[in-house]
Amino acid sequence: MLPTVRAILGLPVLRAAAPKVLGGTTGLDAPVRWVHVSEILDVGNLLSGGELVLTTGLELEKSPEESASFIRSLEAAGAAGLIVELVGQRQRSRTALEKAARTATLPVVVVEHRVRFVQVTEIVHRMIVAEQLERVERARDVHEAFTVLSLESADTQRVVEQAATMIGASVVLEDLSHLVLAYAGHHVSTTDLLDDWERRSRTTPFPAHTGRSGPERWLQAAVGVRQQVWGRLVVPMPSAAFGADEDMAIMVLERAAQTLAINRLADRDQRELSHHAQAGLLNALRQPRGLSEAEALARAGSLGLKRSSYYVPLVFRTALQAWGSPVLPADPFAGQQDERELLERLAKALKSSAGTALAASIQSGSVGMILALPARQQEEATLQILAGAAAGPGADTTPNAQPNSAAPPAWIIGVGRMKATLLEAAAGIDEAAHVAESAATLREAGKPYYRATDVRLRGLLALLRKDPRVQQFVESELSAVLQADAEGKGEYLELLGLYLGSGGNKAAMARSGYLSRPTLYARLAKLEELLAVDLDDAESRTSLHVALLAHLIRGQ
Repeated sequence: MLPTVRAILGLPVLRAAAPKVLGGTTGLDAPVRWVHVSEILDVGNLLSGGELVLTTGLELEKSPEESASFIRSLEAAGAAGLIVELVGQRQRSRTALEKAARTATLPVVVVEHRVRFVQVTEIVHRMIVAEQLERVERARDVHEAFTVLSLESADTQRVVEQAATMIGASVVLEDLSHLVLAYAGHHVSTTDLLDDWERRSRTTPFPAHTGRSGPERWLQAAVGVRQQVWGRLVVPMPSAAFGADEDMAIMVLERAAQTLAINRLADRDQRELSHHAQAGLLNALRQPRGLSEAEALARAGSLGLKRSSYYVPLVFRTALQAWGSPVLPADPFAGQQDERELLERLAKALKSSAGTALAASIQSGSVGMILALPARQQEEATLQILAGAAAGPGADTTPNAQPNSAAPPAWIIGVGRMKATLLEAAAGIDEAAHVAESAATLREAGKPYYRATDVRLRGLLALLRKDPRVQQFVESELSAVLQADAEGKGEYLELLGLYLGSGGNKAAMARSGYLSRPTLYARLAKLEELLAVDLDDAESRTSLHVALLAHLIRGQ
């Protein structure tokens, strides 16, 4: 820090001259930027602020009454202090200075012994230059430290800890919702540092530039790039609490904020590049065109997929895409953002599993994956981990978990058959996509993931539901009961569903208490008459069952 007037008066060269402060004691701790020697009274125009003025006062001896105006001119120019050498019998000058100094705001000092002003300026200027050199060196150290953290893509906690060490005070990183993302305490407990944080933070306004604000005078700097600010770094205590150079603390805080912003951008760019690379490879694997298994494994290995004994194709299909008719969100980029977030959650989840994977968006609303596993026995456990990641935090994806019908899954997972080669698994992506799409049509969802055995005939009908031939088949088979349903006689459609669901077992339907046996038989006879088919015929029941499933899928 720059030397203060008090520190300069303590130098041996001035202490030997018996300095006496006549007034302006409140300014003794003002920093001195330079030392200026002058024997003229009209010196204010030559000053730029922060100077300590030395004079023999010979001009004041000629006109003591000008002492007050001389001091006022120095105050107006922003001088740090005034030292007057009064040697010999100069009572008139001393009396005038004492009177003028009573109301002065800058320190007015007299010395009664000869002082070598050149020695004073030499010593003080050496101190100032040394301090400036120290600041340059410290700035270089700060720059080098945070440059290394940027090059190493250091995590957030490490950057915050580095800032706290350099400032010598606690530092907190929070987001725009006033939630603490990282912190580093410095001689203060976590409880004291973060106590009632959100309320305290909300009462501290965000300054336009790095600086202090709020009732607790927090020092803070924005984190982000231009209009994309996503948080702020905070030193939640006054400078007096840690005794640091405020300017240096500001520099450290701003450099730390820049590093956090750069690392976040670099991390995002790195993830984007990785996603693009995996998407390109996944598409190439699905349409190999002469690509050998060895080459496929080599390319996949360069993107993190380990050579394994087994490979499983998966497709994650957004619930917005159920039925294959995309329901576009209001924000056209929202779907892409959802896919990126899913990919990041899946990548994080895989770190806690035995598997590795290639994953990328294969079309709007669908994310494909090839999961590599070292053993068959690890398939179910790994799929549960991935299902949990897709469901988001707080979701229960254990095998015995009860489905939450009020909260449909954000992503429906289709699982293809396990393969021994990478290319075979890539070819199974289409099967997994079919399973995911078909699973979206199931009335009773709730499974964390689905296989072909879970969708079966319903899956086929889901794919064919828009085919005019299927629609014509449905109308042909069910026209009579659909007409009755339109006329308010929906009991026949319900009765047909219950009958087919029981496998045509009339006795089982009667025992279930649905209807008394005579009434049931009478209504079934009426249903046969309405449909003009024999319900005891197995082929007729199969045909009706397929038509009814197709109708229900079409109308869900």
